[in-house]
Amino acid sequence: MELLEGERVLAFDLETTGISTSRDRIVQLALIGSDVDNSEISYDQLVNPRRPIPYESQKIHGISDADVRGQPDFSEIADSVSSLIEGCVLIGHNVRQFDLPMLRNEFLRIGALPPEPKAVLDTLEMVRRLKLPRPHRLGAQCNRHGISLENAHNASADAAASLLLLWKLGLDHPSYFRKSLEEVEQWCATGSTAKAQSDLGPQLDDLELVDPNGMVRRDGSHMVLAVGRHRGRHLEELNELDPRYLQWLLSPNGIEDANAVQMIKAYLNQE
Repeated sequence: MELLEGERVLAFDLETTGISTSRDRIVQLALIGSDVDNSEISYDQLVNPRRPIPYESQKIHGISDADVRGQPDFSEIADSVSSLIEGCVLIGHNVRQFDLPMLRNEFLRIGALPPEPKAVLDTLEMVRRLKLPRPHRLGAQCNRHGISLENAHNASADAAASLLLLWKLGLDHPSYFRKSLEEVEQWCATGSTAKAQSDLGPQLDDLELVDPNGMVRRDGSHMVLAVGRHRGRHLEELNELDPRYLQWLLSPNGIEDANAVQMIKAYLNQE
């Protein structure tokens, strides 16, 4: 995937004692991917949480107290984990809401600063942005996309599966990934590729008007929506993601200027 060329790319997954990112502990941590020179990275480590693993959690991931007895606690692996994650492109399914907060709290608990990835690409956010059919859990999406996940809820298997899912989403929906890494990350997190107002450089409101009311503007060779729930999206994205919204936009209830509507239709080859 061109988007990731020249980057350390790591798929990340945890197994834990429970679902609280502030109270529970890591029992397995996996980082699977490649370094900037394309050399393979495969880090898979059981972690002693220094507390009993609840039976309900054991039923999910199959890791027992006996499995982690004699394994390092988090403080012993923190430096290795930090050196891998710092500056990487981190990929995972629900990684932004669960795995990363859990990891950061483990670092803070030992008095260390958490590592900062260069970008976070969350495949759960992606399938939601793409409005793919539910369920959105990793196993269901792997099944939908023909990805084998035979050992679900093993951190290494789940991490590898999320990496394959990203690759498959890129193949099936290429227009969403023909952007900068920063833009793709922002699209995952917010649904928009528009830059924040605090960023340097032109903002949406600075772009050339297509219609007199500024609902659509020119961004280089692209036309971009400047209003509404899809603010910041290129119109070709909107055409794929929400064609009904685009149909409304081009109706008299949307853009009133007929010349602007014709220009947009020509741009989209809809005339």
